[in-house]
Amino acid sequence: MQPSSLSGLPAGVGEALETEGVAELYPPQQAAVEAGVVDGESLVAAVPTASGKTLIAELAMLSAIERGGKALYIVPLRALASEKKTEFERWEDHGVTVGVSTGNYESDGEWLATRDIIVATSEKVDSLIRNGAPWIDDLTCVVSDEVHLVDDANRGPTLEVTLAKLRKVNPGLQTVALSATVGNADVIADWLDAELVESDWRPIDLRMGVHFGNAIDFADGSKREVPVERGEDQTARLVADALDTEEDGQGGSSLVFVNSRRNAESSARKLTDVTGSRLTGDERDRLRELAEEIRGVSDTDTSEDLADAVEQGSAFHHAGLASEHRSLVEDAFRDRLIKCISATPTLAAGVNTPARRVIVRDWRRYDGEFGGMKPLDVLEVHQMCGRAGRPGLDPYGEAVLLANDADTKEELFERYLWADPEPVRSKLAAEPALRTHVLATVASGFASTRDGLLSFLDNTLYATQTDDEGRLAAVTDTVLDYLAVNDFVDRDRDGRSESLTATGIGHTVSRLYLDPMSAAEMIDGLRSVGDGGRTAAGGGESGEFVRTADDDGDEPGFGTYTRAGEDGEDSETEAAAGEATDGESDASSPEVTPLSLYHLVSRTPDMYELYLKSGDRETYTELCYEREGEFLGDVPSEYEDVRFEDWLASLKTARLLEDWADEVDEDRITERYGVGPGDIRGKVDTAEWLLRAAETLARDVEGVDGDVVVAVREARKRIEYGVREELLDLAGVRNVGRKRARRLYEAGVETRADLREADKAVVLGALRGRERTAERILEHAGREDPSMDDVRPDKTASAAATAGSASDESGDGQASLGDFE
Repeated sequence: MQPSSLSGLPAGVGEALETEGVAELYPPQQAAVEAGVVDGESLVAAVPTASGKTLIAELAMLSAIERGGKALYIVPLRALASEKKTEFERWEDHGVTVGVSTGNYESDGEWLATRDIIVATSEKVDSLIRNGAPWIDDLTCVVSDEVHLVDDANRGPTLEVTLAKLRKVNPGLQTVALSATVGNADVIADWLDAELVESDWRPIDLRMGVHFGNAIDFADGSKREVPVERGEDQTARLVADALDTEEDGQGGSSLVFVNSRRNAESSARKLTDVTGSRLTGDERDRLRELAEEIRGVSDTDTSEDLADAVEQGSAFHHAGLASEHRSLVEDAFRDRLIKCISATPTLAAGVNTPARRVIVRDWRRYDGEFGGMKPLDVLEVHQMCGRAGRPGLDPYGEAVLLANDADTKEELFERYLWADPEPVRSKLAAEPALRTHVLATVASGFASTRDGLLSFLDNTLYATQTDDEGRLAAVTDTVLDYLAVNDFVDRDRDGRSESLTATGIGHTVSRLYLDPMSAAEMIDGLRSVGDGGRTAAGGGESGEFVRTADDDGDEPGFGTYTRAGEDGEDSETEAAAGEATDGESDASSPEVTPLSLYHLVSRTPDMYELYLKSGDRETYTELCYEREGEFLGDVPSEYEDVRFEDWLASLKTARLLEDWADEVDEDRITERYGVGPGDIRGKVDTAEWLLRAAETLARDVEGVDGDVVVAVREARKRIEYGVREELLDLAGVRNVGRKRARRLYEAGVETRADLREADKAVVLGALRGRERTAERILEHAGREDPSMDDVRPDKTASAAATAGSASDESGDGQASLGDFE
């Protein structure tokens, strides 16, 4: 079936596809057309990676637009949103407009009403519905990419409830769900009232096998000799073999999947011996330039280590990297400049980074509940293997697992190569997941009675799958009790009927996209100022905190805390919240400092806390008592072991934030807390969002002192810019950032107004002679003539800026997270 033969698409789209090289539709794409995807029919496409799922989505969206509608494309990751927006923008030549929205959960995204295709994460779509985005009612087509992630305990419930809400708002909505091959795609199709297109077809062959001894044995019975000499590393030999096997004049790249960040970094270092010796002169020059870009992203050991590896054609990839690091690595790998990436499994579900050979080195990952290293799910391993083979670039793809003995080889064949992926199961019926979605459902007007709420929840995947009809109702009633006790929902019983109404603060919490437990914790902490120190009520009986492995599978000491349900099977439940009480204590009112507020938001379920490593308990117990007067809420007793440890983990997280706001150098922070630059950015972004929410709550909630609102606002701004109080005005100027602000301040330029009046030579000297940077800063500060023509940097200002920065713990020179332009 040729694209130009399709009807119902904007004029010229079919011909454009053929110009791009799509001479004929792939079999799964043709099956989707035959199932009515261009006629407005709902569809679930469960097909392997690189088998044309995105084009199926494009056909659905473009045909919907041609019928006068609007389309929404839901992605699981922000990075994917940017990638898909760029991909869809090629249709702008055919009159189709594209917009992307991923941040600011308090916005209604009104500007998106003018776009034909909107790309967003499921969390952003959920927040848009909560904030009453008017264009939601105009949607005629919604695409859910990676819909099998409804199985994820963290993000799955949001995707599930969001799809249910969109279908309720728009009864005739065409729903297209794209999925990897899963064990029960038919169940997803039944839930969405959709046709099912299921296929294992791929445009190029994918051979999956196990390497043991001196050969790869493939599941199809074939064998490839890859001898490993005594003392030679198995992974290195397989990477070298792929690079040395030329197809169409080029060797093949490799993706190596390992189970932790440290292993990813270690693997990348070791593989530089393999990749570095196979680079051309031109590649070496380009990689040196790329390495300098990477070093410029942040002044951390992680950035330096990555740059060192990249110079030799190797790289690592994990969630601890800054997003700029990851983007640079991904682009260079797609361009075949980087020859091998050692990555944690997060890359398997991320952006498009296919390789000729995928090596699954580690098929076990640390799991606290399991009590050690647990085998990965079949679906996750198949997702990794699906990255093998690049259509149009590779003649085939190979996915290889590693075995050290015959028994392991046999186990890997049975566990992964000959096994079907696990069925997808809803994770909605858990209190942490339901808390936020029940409140949002009531506050958004989707349900005004208990019966109406249960009726709405009957439209979810959980209701389709469960055999226990009373389970969801029981959990929902528990959640309603919690919301009512915390004054987020009013319940009015009239005989057998019960009406539900969100209170004013309940509406606010829903719009702010907070877990109600986070809101309760913050409200109680904010009210504790000036009332004699109320007992912290934050959790209540409805919540638990759990210890888990981090997102990359590292063992405790390198990961985070998270709330129950965030990481599904990777959780070891440890109850940590006591009942909410309104009782008063004899404690004096706490002193509100930045640490007070950083600790308050760090102990909410919405903040992933740092783990306490060996020796940390003693360190932070001492700090806890030193700064006890700053806490907003009562410190748990040391005898309440789990609650006290959680309190200390929150304190450790708060100290990281305090260091950031005190301009401590980024490299010092990564070393001090055992985190990567991406972790710092994640904590900072989350803290800024939570403090912004706390500022709103402090204004709206009765019983909060006005001075507290000011304190929260200042603490938020210091986190946003990463500076001390005296730099807030300067750091607010676009392009300044935390380190440039300090240099300007030490040179005598202390405010935005000073930038408009100061001697240009002084400004240029403070900015180390960077004329274009100085011009942009002066322009953004409102200076009438920002030009630096014929201006020479003032040496005294340069020396003062350098001396002042050097004496400050923030360090000097390289860009930091606060300096991105």
